Amino acid sequence: MAEWLKLLKNTGLRSTMCEILAPAGDKNSAFAAINSGADAIYLGLKQFSARSSADNFGLDELKEIINYAVLFGVRVHVAMNTLVKQAETEDFINCTKAVWQAGADAIIIQDIFLGRAIKKACPQIVLHLSTQAGVCNEYGARLAAEFGFSRVILARETQFKDIEKIAKIIETEVFVQGALCTCFSGQCYLSSFAGGNSGNRGRCKQPCRKLYSIDRKGFEEKAYRISLSDLCADENIIKLKDAGVYSFKIEGRMRRPEYVSAAVTYYKDILNGNTGAKSSDLSALKRTYNRGNYTRGLAFGQDKSFLSSAVQGHIGEYVGTVKVANGKFFCESAQKFVKGDGFKILRSGTELCGGVFDGEGKGGFYIRTSQRLKNGDKVFVTTDTTLNAALVSKQRTLSPVVSAWFEEGQFPRVSIDGVKYSGAEKLAAAESRPLSEEDITACFKKVGNLPLNVQFDKVCIKGRPYLGMGALNAFRRAAYEKFVSTLTFKDRTNLDRNVTIPAPYNKNNSKTAVISTDLNGVRADIGILKLNSFDEDIKALTKDFSGEKFLFLPPFLSGDEVEKVKDIAVNFDGIYCDGFYGIVLARELNKPLFAGTGFNAANTFAAEYLKNNTKYYCISKELTLAESAPLRTENAFALYAGGIKVMDLVYCPFGRACQSCDKRRVYTLTDDAGREFPLRRYETSVCRFELYNCANLLTAHGDFGALADFSVERDPVALSASLLEENALKNKLGKVTRGHGQSPVL
Repeated sequence: MAEWLKLLKNTGLRSTMCEILAPAGDKNSAFAAINSGADAIYLGLKQFSARSSADNFGLDELKEIINYAVLFGVRVHVAMNTLVKQAETEDFINCTKAVWQAGADAIIIQDIFLGRAIKKACPQIVLHLSTQAGVCNEYGARLAAEFGFSRVILARETQFKDIEKIAKIIETEVFVQGALCTCFSGQCYLSSFAGGNSGNRGRCKQPCRKLYSIDRKGFEEKAYRISLSDLCADENIIKLKDAGVYSFKIEGRMRRPEYVSAAVTYYKDILNGNTGAKSSDLSALKRTYNRGNYTRGLAFGQDKSFLSSAVQGHIGEYVGTVKVANGKFFCESAQKFVKGDGFKILRSGTELCGGVFDGEGKGGFYIRTSQRLKNGDKVFVTTDTTLNAALVSKQRTLSPVVSAWFEEGQFPRVSIDGVKYSGAEKLAAAESRPLSEEDITACFKKVGNLPLNVQFDKVCIKGRPYLGMGALNAFRRAAYEKFVSTLTFKDRTNLDRNVTIPAPYNKNNSKTAVISTDLNGVRADIGILKLNSFDEDIKALTKDFSGEKFLFLPPFLSGDEVEKVKDIAVNFDGIYCDGFYGIVLARELNKPLFAGTGFNAANTFAAEYLKNNTKYYCISKELTLAESAPLRTENAFALYAGGIKVMDLVYCPFGRACQSCDKRRVYTLTDDAGREFPLRRYETSVCRFELYNCANLLTAHGDFGALADFSVERDPVALSASLLEENALKNKLGKVTRGHGQSPVL
């Protein structure tokens, strides 16, 4: 039996159940998710979270949320899904252990090699592999299972056909609602190189949501060219459930509690077959957050609403049309609104301005805005205060059954859903008024902040027992404390075994490697061919190259595309891959692997594995020379010169307008500051795109092997001839940056 099949047999996949997994960026959102019926929530710590702008949680706050969630059987997943540098590894490991001891049900990790080491040392810890790891096909899923992860959170771009395969290998989590990253998961460096704030470190500044133009007819005007609509899988969640998906994830740790509540309610009702509530649920969801009127996502193919080029943010739900009367702006609408409600105005499909409720009128309401409106402008509600109050007022309660026994001369006893508690002193005889059944039931109805709706079975009183009200209240508090502590107790054995941090390496590598779309005439020890089309003539592109030849594979390939690659790979000495799936694929092809920059190797856990299991590997392009020094082995490379790939786009930024496409290989994306970013088009089974930084890289390679990327350069032959001659190379590359060689990312 194959090793991954043995792992599958022992994972205990949950095939008949599923969960709605909700975001919790702060305490209010956590409570909103739980009280709205979420089966699980995910949240981040103040350290190592890929959403550092969210409030996130300290350990004490985390324990508070866990103790509340466990009352209702709600699982808590903690996201520690950032790139971990060498100097941070010890803190990360200690933090992981502390989170597990606090009662987390799972820990979400991006660093697959560090996660592998933690799981080996502490097998009781449940690890989920973050979407940042880019699992998108069965090969990546098999690696995750092999490394000890219990679940994969799939890349948002994963195709439905591959989701079905992956769900048979490992427990699978899929995004169904919320923001979509324009770049393939874990491979975005635009924020990092454009402003020094790394998305892989949880500090993305979302430059993808800004205005750009593209030098193609019809796309020259500034618009939100690479901003995507929000995902709404809608009833496709049923298809995903039937495909074997276990967890349905709502994105939104940066969003408000009312959005969390609305999203949970919407998907719970769909899964429960409550179709009657769908219309009102969707209305509530749109009013709490709606960018671009939603897309069904790439699992089901790029649809017409996938891009949101006209609107960048929340547009809410359409409620009426503007009519200008007597200098006032009136919205004709059958809906009622109140003071405090907010609106967004669109003209010809483009966002114009915001507005607020300014009084009722016959057949609608008035709007106050900062700009002049015109007849026919469309009005969308973005803040519905009445709805928001209803969404966050939901309260989930337990209904424990209480039985009590108060007998003169005996210890007072109580049972709360079978949890028994006895008082410390026997009950004396009353001199005047003994305890009554009403006294006891009234006392136990006082639950303070506990989410309890107490029911009573029997309250037995024998003789004339006496207990003062203060003592009775103390007895009740102690009984409830024991009841709650019994429910929230998680038996977590001490994590005594240490996770050994591999020692730094100090080996030099003098080899050179070049990535190019044509290797003819290129001078380097290793040539990495990046195809413009999977149907190109390989021999014609490599005939005059004498070094080792590797086939470049992007971080995303569907299962069908992998099959196509297998036939191409026979012409090469090995494969260069930017995705973790390349480890298993290279093994199956019996080909050496060159692990690309997309592996984001940032510490000696990665270096140790890659040194021993690949022929070559690259360190992360977000490390300084000082940070990368411990990873220097005889087969390690650093990106040194040429283009800096900052995004992989698994969609068409031109909306798949194939008939009018000029099919150029390289376009230019230009931002408001006039910076020009090369946009390379290539073909697998469909067109895909790579975005490159506005300036080329030229930095020191620090005794690592020197890797250059000339994918979008016009003369890779001349560039490679000057590969290690810094001054000559600088003149040929033009505008250059030293990248993060000296300046660390945040």
